[in-house]
Amino acid sequence: MSPGRPKRVCQIIKLKPSSVEEYIKIHAQVWPTVLAALGRAHIVDYSIHHHAPLQLLIANFKYTGEDYEADMKQMAEDPETQRWWVLTGGMQESFNEGATGSGNDVPWWTTLPEIFRFEGKGD
Repeated sequence: MSPGRPKRVCQIIKLKPSSVEEYIKIHAQVWPTVLAALGRAHIVDYSIHHHAPLQLLIANFKYTGEDYEADMKQMAEDPETQRWWVLTGGMQESFNEGATGSGNDVPWWTTLPEIFRFEGKGD
């Protein structure tokens, strides 16, 4: 990662149709401990979008730290984050064969490659 330039990450996962209302409800009040863990992991500008026709959740965030793998490992070891992932993981279906949940060897969310970016001046 180049210094001063955040790493941008986009990930997808399937949301179980029976969990849409609950998923939206709990994300209206994400636990402060989980938000703090995201901050400690140098994650900023995090959003999750829902595409209902395909039951897709699309997450986007920027990573501003220096060691992405180490920061993600540290976040995965946080007990409150683990509890949150158990709660939300039961509402999701991974696209990755062999995935058993967030924080394990096989990624739960699928990270998508970036193929285009436009950064305007924001005037």
